[in-house]
Amino acid sequence: MSATQAITTREARRAGIRPPRNKHRVAPLHYWFLIPTLVLFTLAITVPAIIGIFFSFTNSIGIGTWKFIGFTNYIALFRDPQVLQSYLFTFGFSIATVIVVNIIALLLAVGLTSRIRFKTGLRTVFVIPMVISGIIIAFVFNFLFANALPAFGSFSGIAFLQQSILTNPDWAWAAIVIVTAWQAIPTSLLIFIAGILSIPGDIYEAAAIDGASKRQRLTRITVPLILGYVAINVVLGLKNFLNAYDIIKGLTNGGPGTSTTSVAMTIVSGLSTGDYAYQMANATVFFIVVIIIAVIQLSITRGRSAL
Repeated sequence: MSATQAITTREARRAGIRPPRNKHRVAPLHYWFLIPTLVLFTLAITVPAIIGIFFSFTNSIGIGTWKFIGFTNYIALFRDPQVLQSYLFTFGFSIATVIVVNIIALLLAVGLTSRIRFKTGLRTVFVIPMVISGIIIAFVFNFLFANALPAFGSFSGIAFLQQSILTNPDWAWAAIVIVTAWQAIPTSLLIFIAGILSIPGDIYEAAAIDGASKRQRLTRITVPLILGYVAINVVLGLKNFLNAYDIIKGLTNGGPGTSTTSVAMTIVSGLSTGDYAYQMANATVFFIVVIIIAVIQLSITRGRSAL
């Protein structure tokens, strides 16, 4: 609202005249464009979810007859050490990967927006992992961890690397974090580049004139002004990593033992072994947990949106 409009509105209120409301009416035709999307979303997401929640209160194996058993599946779920282990691994892996991805992506974004040669070509190179299938990446890194890395360990005399870390229950998770981060960094990198490029150059020029070093410009200008983009990367990253499946499947298949079995892998493997209703209860609990995490994230990051 301009100054003239504000004065006119104030005068109209003093005179007892109600100023007209400036409503942006949406043409009815626009709502018709939403119908196909709503129908597809309902049939592909909402209806299957409701059916799954319904069967989580039964003893169904996916086919044949079934009967209601109440909260039996949910009670058994919280007493199952394998399920609890999968939740522990999934959350620990997700938090570690979010931290690694955001730190590396931010540093790369700062470098790729500075005055360096071939930065356009380098940006193209760094986003290549984003377009490669996760299962293909997992198989390639599986070969590297099982063959190339032990060969390097034997050559260099490093005992720790002389066997595949994928077979070590204490370090297999680290391999999964590395590979998942390698694929996820390009997405966060592009978001950070967009955030850094949105900062006016005058701010950096004024800081340089005042004698601010590059480190001070990074910590006191760049990072505070792209906090909204950090929030976006954290929300999107945590959502994607909580649903991790293909990379873990290709790297360790949940092993050694069940040390790297994610919640998604537990649900999928259970569905193929006749635990349909039990895993539907697991999926329902996981859905509620993810919703709670999303609400907490949105409440924390409210007011820091980059859009």
